[in-house]
Amino acid sequence: MPSLPLRLSALLLALGLSACDDAPRFTKAEPGEARSGGAATVRKTDQNAFSLPSANLPPSRRVDFSVGNSFFRSPWVIAPSTTTARDGLGPLFNTNACQNCHIKDGRGHPPTPDAANAVSMLVRLSIPDAPEYARLIEQAGVVPEPVYGGQFQDMAVPGVAPEGKVRVDYTPVPVRFKDGTEVELRKPVLQITQLGYGPMHPDTRFSARVAPPMIGLGLLEAIPEEAILANAAAQAKDNKGINGRPNQVWDDALQKTVMGRFGWKAGQPNLNQQNVHAFSGDMGLTTSLRPFDDCTEAQTACKQAPNGNGPDGEPEVSDNILRLVLFYSRNLAVPARRGVNDAQVLAGKSLFFQAGCQSCHTPKYNTAANAAEPELANQVIRPYSDLLLHDMGDGLADNRTEFQASGRDWRTPPLWGIGLTQAVSGHTQFLHDGRARNLLEAVLWHGGEAQAAQQQVLSFNAEQRAALLAFLNSL
Repeated sequence: MPSLPLRLSALLLALGLSACDDAPRFTKAEPGEARSGGAATVRKTDQNAFSLPSANLPPSRRVDFSVGNSFFRSPWVIAPSTTTARDGLGPLFNTNACQNCHIKDGRGHPPTPDAANAVSMLVRLSIPDAPEYARLIEQAGVVPEPVYGGQFQDMAVPGVAPEGKVRVDYTPVPVRFKDGTEVELRKPVLQITQLGYGPMHPDTRFSARVAPPMIGLGLLEAIPEEAILANAAAQAKDNKGINGRPNQVWDDALQKTVMGRFGWKAGQPNLNQQNVHAFSGDMGLTTSLRPFDDCTEAQTACKQAPNGNGPDGEPEVSDNILRLVLFYSRNLAVPARRGVNDAQVLAGKSLFFQAGCQSCHTPKYNTAANAAEPELANQVIRPYSDLLLHDMGDGLADNRTEFQASGRDWRTPPLWGIGLTQAVSGHTQFLHDGRARNLLEAVLWHGGEAQAAQQQVLSFNAEQRAALLAFLNSL
């Protein structure tokens, strides 16, 4: 039987990656490549692969992880209730537990046609910017819809009308590969019906978004800001049409503008604020950082509904619960890669680089020495993201700005763990709104700055496409 190098060389030649080609050649795995999260990487690859603590988290610190997990998984209840630690849900909300959106700490999905509620997909709302809203735009990034606010909530407590219903229909979009193979993509058509508080502003902008995976968030938070900015500078210097930019967003605690790195448009600066806004928008829960319910002035029943605040006005989510959920979300581990030395995976990695995908999906970083948790510090990680905003073209545009992100901009999502989506979440629906039913469809939706990479993939034959997907599924 031929040796691995000989078999790999033959495969590379068969895939059109000859030695005289300028594309990089990967004939073996890089040292430590399987450990995507450095020493925090875990080995599990089943349905619980995204729900484990960092492998290097000592037993003495796993208690807080478990308690944080309980608050992430268990449902919150309507106030008043004898379950005082978990009451205060709503009055308007999208779900009653974090885990309902981040299925097994993984990816959400758009609603099925017969679904009663969207649950793991939410819809952002806003109206066009205007000079009179300058201070609001600085702190919220958008101008919320006047009656329905910044997020559409299709559930409510008894006595309060939900904001309405969300439905997604699809229209077909055919795409043809150079070898004649046809693929039918699907373009979502958002339907908002049964409005509970009258008509919306005529210029309302909508952005449907599924819940992203929870793994490795603490490691992403630990990437030094200068490393992210260095990527942006390098892309600009290369002058190849890739122009990643950091979003500049409002930090609620610091009361100033800082770099964003979380959310589909990098609209949140850190994990704690991401969690706070999710508690507020998704479940209608107050915190010390956002001590108010997500009700507009027009929603009087929402404003008058009972809340779960403490006797002295303590928020529904105490600072201690917030601390525990933050610890949990920081320490959800990244699973190890599979088959890093497989010949087809290595050939697919070469094709990934040939197409230029690594220009935005930056493979590797070193985390900072002063990371928020010692287990996350000084790790070599491989998230495959630059955490920057990129113009992804008209096909993916939501036409809704968010701080400095335009209606065509999206943050490069990390790819680590993406091959385990089916095992963890029970589906393979990708991109910000779940329109792509598999990874190949997700690639084919790339436009704008990624148009050249998409065109490269469209030129791949069946064997090349299989190799590229083998690599992506190994991540």
